[in-house]
Formats: sequence, structure tokens, C-alpha cells
Amino acid sequence: MPYPIAAPAAHRPSTSLHRELSSRLDSLARVHRVPGAQLAVHTGSHFVSVHTGTADAAANTPFTAETAVPLGSVTKVATAAAVLLLADDGDLDLDDPVSDLLPEAAGRIPDVTVRHLLSHTAGLPTGPDSDSAVGTTASRYLAELCTARNTLFPPGTGFSYSNAGYVAAGRILSEVTGMTWQEAVAALVLEPLGIVPAFLGDAAPARPVASGHALNTATGLVRPAHQNLAPVEAPAGALLASAEDLVALGRAVIGGSAGLPETVGDRMRRPEPAADPGALADHWGLGLALFRQDGRVWCGHDGNAQGTSCHLRADADSGVVVAFTGNAGAATALWRDMAAEVARLTGVRVPTAAAAGTGRGPAVALPECAGTYRNGGIEYVVKLDGDGAPTLSVDGDYPIPLVCYPDLSCDLVDPVTGRAEPGGRFHRDPVTGAIDHLQISGRAARRTGTG
Repeated sequence: MPYPIAAPAAHRPSTSLHRELSSRLDSLARVHRVPGAQLAVHTGSHFVSVHTGTADAAANTPFTAETAVPLGSVTKVATAAAVLLLADDGDLDLDDPVSDLLPEAAGRIPDVTVRHLLSHTAGLPTGPDSDSAVGTTASRYLAELCTARNTLFPPGTGFSYSNAGYVAAGRILSEVTGMTWQEAVAALVLEPLGIVPAFLGDAAPARPVASGHALNTATGLVRPAHQNLAPVEAPAGALLASAEDLVALGRAVIGGSAGLPETVGDRMRRPEPAADPGALADHWGLGLALFRQDGRVWCGHDGNAQGTSCHLRADADSGVVVAFTGNAGAATALWRDMAAEVARLTGVRVPTAAAAGTGRGPAVALPECAGTYRNGGIEYVVKLDGDGAPTLSVDGDYPIPLVCYPDLSCDLVDPVTGRAEPGGRFHRDPVTGAIDHLQISGRAARRTGTG
């Protein structure tokens, strides 16, 4: 029988639920070879937090409730919340053109607004890889990316997940507040929520932090992984936090605490026009992914840094918030298993991915999809194999089989296991009817050549 998700007194812990979740986290972390992890659940009336393992496998430091893990893209929730606070105070308008706020964007992207940046509907490419961006200033980074040549689609007409858009949002925070991104996010978002700030690159962290880890499949050994996020990309992925911190952030964006004005959370959770993220989620707001589950819409975000996997889900209707941090790439599978355990023990089904598609029909041949597509410096090549079936290669990597459907959605097929996973979709030009874009894992690519 599921444990009840209500209690007479707020924040009263459930001893039985704590014991069960702790046991399952310990066991599943060993199964998935994850050195350390934390799960925190707020049911709307009480709070449970469990953790296991080590923060750094080489140093054997314990993973505690306070351990901060590199959040990767979950950082974007805090960046978006900080920008929304400025809008709430009247310091900027979400529909202000970015070119009016940033000198390096002047005359380059006149139709892109702050709203477009936060909802990934600006049509900007994802940005260069972190190694290429090291040493680049934000102004130079954005000046090189914000050009008509790099634009994927007219702003507000499509979705393409973009770190570059959040680099621009971080620059706006700095321009408006006169603070660095780290200072602004700490002062506006983290500290009011009682979160001790921690960022990649901190010389002397004010709290215990975890290393990411990678598994050597040949030796079976787990080793710490180096975080290589470029400093310029900080607004897109440089925050470290615990699962308990993420619960505090999640409660704030659904109105469950006093950390953020309700108007800010409401704006963040509102679906934005044209923000169709494909396989990433069911829709997108301002800094938040939106997921459908059992007739409700959950908000949250997923993030992966080098060797970490972190996840946040919150339901404004019930007040339930679930957060997970793990310090290995394999922690994504651990998160899915722990979400299933939360469902088994509490009856609350937490969405871990976009809702399964329905009505797509049988797989179809789609020979017209063959061609070359680009997102900034990333090249996607779709070719037809000897049987006429499409395959996808990214920057020359080994081609992966695609399965296409009548609605132009497609699955990626693992060449080892044969398992199909939602990949994305092709898009047609509304005027000519020709396939002109490919969206894979939330990132759009513009067609530049035929197959």
C-alpha cells in the first residue's frame, strides 16, 4: 500500500517512507555503479531526504545532505528566475529586444526578445563546445553567434535548445544589475531561498561539493571526471546544489514558499507559443520544461554535467516536489528507477520524460529527409542505407538508425540493443512543403543540402 502523501503537521517526516527510500537508493546506486546520490521529496505537507555513497570516489569523501553536485542545465532554472525577478520589478520587459539590452547584439538579432531567450524560441544555435569557448568573453561569444547566418528560424516560430540563449540571458542580468551572473543569481534567487551558493570554478567552496564520475567499461573502475564548462557558459550550467536545494527552488516556482513572488513562478510555468521541445518534454515555459502526467502538468528541468545527472520535478496542483542529484553519468537510469520507487511507495507518479506519443501510426519510409542539416558548428547528416532506411550521423560519428512516422516524428535506434528512443522530428516549410529542419533531442538544425 502506498504511503500517504499528507500529514497532519507540515514538514513532519515519514519514518517508514524514509527507511524504504533510503534502502532503495543504496541498493540501486550499487546496481548502476553511481558513487553518490541524493533524493529529496516534499509531498506538500512533509519532507523526506535520503542520500548514499561518496562525493569523490578517489578521495572517498562521504556524500551528505549538504553535498552540492554540478547541476548542468538545471542551472537555467535559476538564471531564468533571476531574469523574471528583474521583469517583476520593472527593470526590464520580457518582450524587450535583446539588441536594445546588449551592445554586442545591436543590429544583429533585432526580433529576438528576452522571452525568446528564456523559452529557447530565439532561433539561436546551441553554441560552440566548451573547449572551444574557453577564454572567450561573453561579448565576443555572442557577437560571433548572433548573426543572420546562424539563425535557425524566425524568432518565436520554433524551439531549439540553446546554451547561447542563456549566455545572453546571463549577460542581460549583468548589464541590468551591474553584478556578475554569479553575484546576481546568488543575491536574487539562491540566498533568499536559504541555498548556500556554489559554482564551478570556486577556489574555496563554502560547502562540500561532489565530483562527477565516469565508468571505465573495460576495467569496471569509476573515476572522477573533470568539469570543462567554459566560464562564459556559466549562466547555462555552472551552478552546484543538493537535491534539498532543488526542492527549495521547486517549491518557490510553484508558489509553495516565500522565496519567489507568485507572479514569477506563474510566468515561468506558463507554456510559451511555439515552444515544442520534441523528445525533451511536452512543452516549455520560461526556464522550465513542462511534462504531462496523469492529467497534470509538472514543471522542472534535467541536467547533465561531466559525470553528473540531476533532475527536478514540481507539481503546482498538489505541491509535490521531487529532486535528485547523482555524481555519475549512469545516475540518469538511477533517477528513473527512483522515480518508480516514489510512485510505488507514495502513489505519486513523477514524469521522467515527455509523455509517450500516440497516434503516430506505423513506421514509414521518408526518403526526402536525407540531407545535411546544421546547428551552428554542428553538422547532422541523414543518409539512406542500402535498404532505403534513414540513418543519422552527428559530426561524422557512427551513423545511428532512424525510424520515421507519418507525423514526421522519429526514433533513434540504439545500434547495440536495437531499442528505439524518441529522437525528435523533421519539419516542413509551410509554403513549399519541403523538409527544411530536423529537431533532435530538442535542438533544431537547418537544412543546408540534399541527400
